[in-house]
Amino acid sequence: MNIEEVYLFCSQKTGVSEHFPFDHKTLVFKVFSKMFALIDVEQPDAINLKCDPERALLLRETHHGVRPGFHMNHKHWNTVLLSSDVDNHLLKELIDHSYLLVYNGLPKKIQNENPLR
Repeated sequence: MNIEEVYLFCSQKTGVSEHFPFDHKTLVFKVFSKMFALIDVEQPDAINLKCDPERALLLRETHHGVRPGFHMNHKHWNTVLLSSDVDNHLLKELIDHSYLLVYNGLPKKIQNENPLR
């Protein structure tokens, strides 16, 4: 996936907003104010995604393109290289996984008011 495809895939999800909270080049996707994906818009060669800790370790062991999250908590975040052994199907699955982890951690009131499409 290229950055345009990543952008479209992330931005169409329920409750997603885009921000540049750290600098002018790190695009952060949030679901109701909680981060689930980060990508450098100037050098879009990788994306940081939240991940279940056990799955994060397994992915790092089985894919060269999955590494501990750059500048993130290594237990809960992975950096996925876009031009690696991670195909588009798996990348979409990992983006969905990250989104759902964050969405499911939101207060039930927010989830009830904003059900997934």
